[in-house]
Amino acid sequence: MAQRMVLRRFAASFFSRKFPQCQWAPLSPEVLVQGNPGRPAPVPSLARTFFTTRVCKVTFNVQDGPDFQDRVVNSQTPVVVDFHAQWCGPCKILGPRLEKMVAKQEGKVLMAKVDIDDNTDLAIEYEVSAVPTVLAIKNGDVVDKFVGIKDEDQLEAFLKKLIGC
Repeated sequence: MAQRMVLRRFAASFFSRKFPQCQWAPLSPEVLVQGNPGRPAPVPSLARTFFTTRVCKVTFNVQDGPDFQDRVVNSQTPVVVDFHAQWCGPCKILGPRLEKMVAKQEGKVLMAKVDIDDNTDLAIEYEVSAVPTVLAIKNGDVVDKFVGIKDEDQLEAFLKKLIGC
C-alpha cells in the first residue's frame, strides 16, 4: 500500500510539471465534446498530457557492413567513427567524452559507434588492432585516426581539423 502511495506522489509530481520547450497542440471542439453536446467540454490537464520533442541525433550505432557503407562512407557530412568494445574500460571513458564533443559541433559532424565484437569484418577492413580506435572519415576517405584516450582539448582539435575550421 505504501508503495502505491509513493508511486502516485511521484507520478503526480512528474506529470504536473510544465516543460517550457513544448507547446500545446490546439484541440478541436469535436475532440473535447464527445457525444454529449449539453455538457461542458473538458479542459485539457497538464497531469494527463504527454509531451514529445523531436530529437536530432548526431550519434548512431552501426549495425553491419551495408549500414556502415550507407551511413558513414556515403555521408555528405564528416563522420567520426568510434571502434569500441563492451568489455573495454578506456572505451567507456572515451565514448561519452567524444559524444559530448560531437554534440557541441551542432550537426557539422556525425558520430558512428562500431562494436568490434559485432562487426569484426569492419574492424579488420579499417585495420583496427586496439580499442578504442577513432577514425575521421570525410567523403568516404579516412583523413585522420587515433588510438586510445584523449582529453577534451585534443578531441576538440581533432574535430576542428576534420570539419576544416
